[in-house]
Amino acid sequence: MKGVILDFDTLAADDLQLSDLMQQLDDWAIYPSTTPEQLMERIADVEVVLSNKVKLNAEAIKQNSQLKLIVAMATGTDHIAVAEATAQGIVVCNARAYSTASVAQHTLTLMLALNTRLLDYHAAVQRGDWSKNHFFCLLDYPIQELAGKTLGLIGYGNLAKKVAAMAQAFDMEILIAESLTGRQNQTGRLPLNSLLAQADIVSLHCPLSEHTRNLIGAEQLALMKPSALLINTARGGIVDELALAQALKAGTIAGAAMDVLATEPPPADSILLQKEVPNLIITPHSAWASQGSRQRLVDQLAAIISAFKKGHAIQSL
Repeated sequence: MKGVILDFDTLAADDLQLSDLMQQLDDWAIYPSTTPEQLMERIADVEVVLSNKVKLNAEAIKQNSQLKLIVAMATGTDHIAVAEATAQGIVVCNARAYSTASVAQHTLTLMLALNTRLLDYHAAVQRGDWSKNHFFCLLDYPIQELAGKTLGLIGYGNLAKKVAAMAQAFDMEILIAESLTGRQNQTGRLPLNSLLAQADIVSLHCPLSEHTRNLIGAEQLALMKPSALLINTARGGIVDELALAQALKAGTIAGAAMDVLATEPPPADSILLQKEVPNLIITPHSAWASQGSRQRLVDQLAAIISAFKKGHAIQSL
């Protein structure tokens, strides 16, 4: 079989061991990235396709009956027409739980940075404010502790459970929102609005779907405490970005940190990239990308292809 990796550069693979993956197929075509105009030519004579974000729509799949396996180099598969592929007998698989430790670590990092005003103090030192100060310490920004704070989790899969365990080590109280899809066995969980009203920090860990798009808008932000913080390391689009910018400017909530935005990469005029939005930290969808996380991803890709060649698909949808 011949395979293609459509957006290899998303792996940032310079520090990764790739031999197990490369040995799975005799013939690989590897591209740093792929545009929609390049897609059809690049998948025309291959049986195995690996894609992180390159869209494989129904028409592309329909015109390539030779395809046997499509692997998402991520957990999300919204860039793949899974139903069309399945109807044609093409196996679709995804990577799972490879980035849990990395994203959980990043989530706590953002909480700590906001509560300690880490970036504000760093900027103050760089400006020379500390050097000009009359006392040994500079205390221009209020510092909060995580201990005793209430963390509200929206979404409660493996990643959120890891965040909860780490937060409990900081002596935080944990609240969990009820499932947004109406699942049963929700004992001990709170309705979303109740969680928003009670939490000191709200952290999002749910997928982007019809149930969660713009889940956190002006109405939901207004329910939160003026001292509350919002963390999103899940998916852009879950938060209404205009509503968030307005809430931060108005002091409706005290701060926010976002690792994901609705459009990625964001345009330069994105509302959340404007300097006048206060107490907002944005990282460039990097929460998942520790070296360990990316190596686990590559190892899973190799295992998926290996299992498929042996006749039993793993992590298929």
